[in-house]
Amino acid sequence: MKHTTVGIDIAKRVFQLHWVDVETGKVNSLQIKREKFLDFFINLEPCLIGMEACSGSQHWAREFMKLGHQVKLMTGKLVKSFVMGNKGDVADAEGNLDSSTATRY
Repeated sequence: MKHTTVGIDIAKRVFQLHWVDVETGKVNSLQIKREKFLDFFINLEPCLIGMEACSGSQHWAREFMKLGHQVKLMTGKLVKSFVMGNKGDVADAEGNLDSSTATRY
């Protein structure tokens, strides 16, 4: 499976991922536990990863860059403008995906 951009909402134990499959156009959403989080990205071709900037995002950004991925950390204010509906892990991950591909910053 090939991904070009992945939006991530990080938390203590469970992370929410959101991406669009390039080949099929299918929108995918996945919850993944901390223990298997990095393993998910090891086998992916290098892609763009968008995350809301927070204390934990710095650590994950360094780990992703070691694997060859490009990472964009965004302020919560920027991400919020892309979140539709109520706040939640899935909506935040989708907002991170949308805001990481936006050209306005």
